[in-house]
Amino acid sequence: MSTGFGVRAVTIAGFRSARSVSFAPGPVCALVGGPSVGKSNLLEAIWRLLQGGAPSPGPEDVSSDGAQDAIAIRAAMAGGEELVLEVGPAGAASTSGGPVPVLFLPAALRSGDLLAHDGMSETALRLASNYFARANGRSPGGSAGKLLDGLERLCEDCVQGLVLIIEEPELFLRPQAQRYLYRRLRAYADAGNQVLYSTHSPAFLNVGRLDELALVEHRGAEGTVVIQPQPLEADEAFRALSELDAERAELLLAGAALLVEGRTEKLSLPFVFRALGHDADREAITIVDCGGKPNMPLFIRICHAARVPCVVLHDRDALPGRRPRHAESALNAEIAGLAGPRNTIELAPDFEGVAGLQGSHHKPARAWQEFSSRGPDRVPGALAEAVKRAVALARA
Repeated sequence: MSTGFGVRAVTIAGFRSARSVSFAPGPVCALVGGPSVGKSNLLEAIWRLLQGGAPSPGPEDVSSDGAQDAIAIRAAMAGGEELVLEVGPAGAASTSGGPVPVLFLPAALRSGDLLAHDGMSETALRLASNYFARANGRSPGGSAGKLLDGLERLCEDCVQGLVLIIEEPELFLRPQAQRYLYRRLRAYADAGNQVLYSTHSPAFLNVGRLDELALVEHRGAEGTVVIQPQPLEADEAFRALSELDAERAELLLAGAALLVEGRTEKLSLPFVFRALGHDADREAITIVDCGGKPNMPLFIRICHAARVPCVVLHDRDALPGRRPRHAESALNAEIAGLAGPRNTIELAPDFEGVAGLQGSHHKPARAWQEFSSRGPDRVPGALAEAVKRAVALARA
């Protein structure tokens, strides 16, 4: 992956939970993962390197696994330069390569100064003073609105050649402001800059651009690891952009996903979870309305790329003992082949038939009314099995 400006590849060794991590951020890079997996450590390591090592990591920042006694952070820049920051066992630091204009907005400072000022270069100090110190927070979000104000000014003045690092840009912002900020961050990166951030908000995740995601996990003794999904094919990327709004993009942040065909199932299944003694939100399970069975293969591939385990619940579109039409049989087989037979549940003939919903009018409303009052003894077996498998995947 190449970028017009910024960090093309980074390697971090021995820095806190990042014992041996390598990844290749693009112009926009979103670090996604659960709490305490090391996202903040990665962002801070890059910031310290680009600042020229000030403030340098100390002995207290060395990984605590006992296998390492030094820190080494390296970055290959888009222009061909290599930056290196090394800290030895005694805490002595050495650097090579000049500082890169970088601004770091830690989550802890979002309600106040916004920026980490330690060790700023002259260029970074000027940018901070001109664009963020003078921001008046007129945007939604109070002091957090300064981030929106400052970014708008950067875009208006066509500032180029800056790396912007942000922890949780969604903090203190309404959903509308989050969506607007994401669009401005993308426009800013497109103007010749780089934006790296960690997030827990689907508003900052572009499902059509899986290559912008860096999936962060913590694997015990191995420490923090980063997995970067392969991008979707061009036609699938367009479909993902058209089909996945912020609600559906939430699946990228889920412990597991339960993929269903439409709105009726999505409205009904939370009550099925509840009847069986579970809460989908408590289990970090996202129930995804795929907008029809033909879209399910795309959603399954997105789940696989993002390493989100999924269960697929779909209509067989044929009565028990009867074979579906050829096109339906082919689609059913494709879904089972992608998700695996264990994680695919067919409803014969369909959800309405299994759930006992008669007629074709107002199905979502009738399903909601029906399932909101059911107990566990009245939950159809196929739906109970879907919930059971989704919970097992989320807890695994």
